[in-house]
Amino acid sequence: MKKFIIPLVALVIAGIGLFFYLQNITKSGTETVKEPEIKTPAVQEQVNVPQVDTAKEEPVNKPEDATSVPPVKEVENKSETVIGKSAGGRNITAYHFGTGDKEILFVGGIHGGYAWNTSLLAYQVMDYFKANPNTIPGGIKVTVVPVLNPDGLGKVVSVTGRFSATDVSSSSEAKVSGRFNADNVDLNRNFDCGWKASGVWQSTTVSGGSAAFSEPESAAIRDYTKGRKLAAVVGWYSAGGGVYSSSCGNGILPETQAITDIYAKASGYTAYKNFESYQVSGDMTDWFAKNNVPAIGVLLSAHDNVELDKNLAGIKALFENYSK
Repeated sequence: MKKFIIPLVALVIAGIGLFFYLQNITKSGTETVKEPEIKTPAVQEQVNVPQVDTAKEEPVNKPEDATSVPPVKEVENKSETVIGKSAGGRNITAYHFGTGDKEILFVGGIHGGYAWNTSLLAYQVMDYFKANPNTIPGGIKVTVVPVLNPDGLGKVVSVTGRFSATDVSSSSEAKVSGRFNADNVDLNRNFDCGWKASGVWQSTTVSGGSAAFSEPESAAIRDYTKGRKLAAVVGWYSAGGGVYSSSCGNGILPETQAITDIYAKASGYTAYKNFESYQVSGDMTDWFAKNNVPAIGVLLSAHDNVELDKNLAGIKALFENYSK
C-alpha cells in the first residue's frame, strides 16, 4: 500500500508544479503582447506642423518697394567733358569752371613734345581755379583743354593727366617728334584757314593732314565749339614770348586786338598783330578768327618755363574785361 501511495503523492505534486509553470508562461506572453505603444510626441508634432506656402512668404531681406524709393540715377559730371579721342586713341578732355553765359576757351598742348610746358601751365591754371573759385566772375564760364595733342605729349610724359616737370623726358628727339600726333600731322596746320597739305614749321616742311580737320584732335575742337557762342579763345604755345592776334584774310577783329593788348599789358608779354617769323597755314586761332571769334595765341618765353604768374595776370585781366 505504501508503495502505491508515495508515487501518487509525487505525481500530484509534480502536476501542481507544472500547472503553475504553465500559468507563468501564459501570463508572461500576454503581457508582452499587450505592452502599450510608445508614443513619440516629437514625431507627431512634426507631422502635424501646417505646411507654409513658400510662394507667398515674404523674403527676409525684402528690398524696399520700387514705387516708394526711386532708382538711383548716375549723376552727370558737369565739371569735365571728353570732347574726342586722339589719332592714337587717347581721350581729349575739356574741364569747366564757372556757370556764366560768356564762355572763354583756353587750349594747351597743341604741340605736345617740346611744348609740354603749355599743358603744365593749363593744369596749374586749373589748380588755381579749383583753389580760388571766386576768381571767375559770375557771368563767365571757363573751359580749359589742357592737352589737345595727347599723342605728342605722351612721347615725353608717361603720366596720364596731371603731371610735373620732373615727369618730362630729357630726350630732344622725343620732344621734337612730340610736336605731331600719332598720324605725324602738325595739328596747328590742320584747321580750315589757308589750309595746305604741306605746311611749314620754321624751315621744315610738315604735314597738314589729308584735308582740313582730317585729324580727330582738330575735329574735336571744331565739334565742341560748333553752336557755342564763345566770348574769346586763348591758345598757349611755346616758345617766343608774346601775344599774337589772329586773322584769316579778313583783318584783325577789333575785339581780338583789344584782348591782345589787355592780355599783353597785364602779363608783361609783347603784343603782336601778326606772326611773321614764317608763313603759317591751317592755324587754330586763325580758324576762330575766320568764324568771327576773338582769339589770341600766347607764346611762352621758353620751352621749359610755365610762367604761371604772368599768365594768371593776363587771365584775370580778360575776366575783368568780360565781366563788365
